[in-house]
Amino acid sequence: MIPALSRQVLLLAALLALCAGAPARAAATGKAPDKSALSKPTAALLEKAQDVAIFALGLIGVDYHFGGETPASGVDCSGLVRYVFSQTTGISLPRTSAQMGKVGARVARVDLVPGDLVFFNTRHFVNSHVGIYLGDNRFVHAPSRGSEVRIASLDDAYWRKRFDGARRLVGVLPGAKAADLARVSAVLPSADAATLSLAAALSRVEMTQ
Repeated sequence: MIPALSRQVLLLAALLALCAGAPARAAATGKAPDKSALSKPTAALLEKAQDVAIFALGLIGVDYHFGGETPASGVDCSGLVRYVFSQTTGISLPRTSAQMGKVGARVARVDLVPGDLVFFNTRHFVNSHVGIYLGDNRFVHAPSRGSEVRIASLDDAYWRKRFDGARRLVGVLPGAKAADLARVSAVLPSADAATLSLAAALSRVEMTQ
C-alpha cells in the first residue's frame, strides 16, 4: 500500500510530465516550415526568389506613403513587401513588419539569398522595419516619410546596428506559386522576361540612379 504522501508525489510527477510533453506534441501537429529550403536552396527556389527581388527593383522610385500598399498610392515598408509577394508568388502576407517577422522560417545572415526578408529595429521595437534582400549585402525598402523606394546596404553602420534578423518565405510557405514572368518584366519594360537576371536588373537600376 502506497502512503498518502507518496501518492501525492507520484501524481505531481505525472502532471509535470504531461505539461512538459504538451508543447512538443502541439508543435508536431502543426505544419512546420520546410527546413530543406534553409540549408540547401535548390536552383528552382533560387530562381523563384530572384524573381521576387527583380520585381521589387522595378518599384524603386515609388513614393513612400504610410499605410500605402500599391505603387499608385505609394507604399510603406511592409506595404512594399506585401505588394511584391502578392504579385510574384500569390502569398498574402500580414500587413505589418512585426507580423511578417513571425512568418516563414528564420535564416542566418550568412545564408541570405535574394528574396529573403530582412528586419530592423528603427522605431524602438523589434521588426519595426522590413526590406527585401537583393544579394551582396544589399536590400530594397521603403525608408520613411518624404523618401522613396531605394536600395540600401546591410554594411551601412545605421542598418548594421539595427539589424534584427531575416526570414525566408519563398520555398518555405505552403501555397507559394511560381512568379509570373510577364509581370516581373513589366516593371522593367525593356527587359526580356525569359533571360532577365537579378544582376542585369540591378545594373539597369544603377544606370538610372
